[in-house]
Amino acid sequence: MVQQIIHVYLMPGMAASSKIFEHIELPENAFQLHYLEWIIPLDNESLNDYAKRLSQSIKHKDIVLLGVSFGGVLVQEMSQHVSVKKLIIVSSVKSMRELPKKMLLVKATKAYLLAPTQLASKIDVFEKYAFGKNIKKRLELYKMYLSVNDSKYLSWAIKEMVCWQQVAFRSDIIHIHGDKDSVFPIENIKNAIVIKNGTHIAIINKYKWFNENLPRLILGS
Repeated sequence: MVQQIIHVYLMPGMAASSKIFEHIELPENAFQLHYLEWIIPLDNESLNDYAKRLSQSIKHKDIVLLGVSFGGVLVQEMSQHVSVKKLIIVSSVKSMRELPKKMLLVKATKAYLLAPTQLASKIDVFEKYAFGKNIKKRLELYKMYLSVNDSKYLSWAIKEMVCWQQVAFRSDIIHIHGDKDSVFPIENIKNAIVIKNGTHIAIINKYKWFNENLPRLILGS
């Protein structure tokens, strides 16, 4: 009997490209990977409407939908519009109750309106004035993996992230989270599979863990 291929759709984090998944490898006899990319939002487009529009890129049914960070928020919205076999979020949140206090403060004060998103296209300028190995290394990662520097997109994405209203979530969602995540601290996260020493970019620097464990998590064994 021929084994049915499971289609796995991967959504990167805010402004990132699907290159963040370049080291993710699943057995080709059982899985086929599909890479989703960010599109520019329409004027005043809600997150759910955006999710519905992006869902048009999905060509299969009963898929596995995996999203990282803000992409994890987006795939939860997308799961309302497509047939999903498994929903997986990485370095993300399942509800607004898991957002850190600093994001809730940004929401309450509407400080997201002041974010200098127009500077996103000027990473080369930042690089000239970067001091210290950690800062330079981070800028190198930004240049390698960020694909969207459109200020309209970034302003929309930041607002939709901090203003996300979801409280109830799918009971079967699989949440994978690093215990060293500085964006979404682990102390705010409930019922997650924890990656030891995993940071917010665990999908990149802990890819071996994902390659070893995703097949089992998807198949439910």
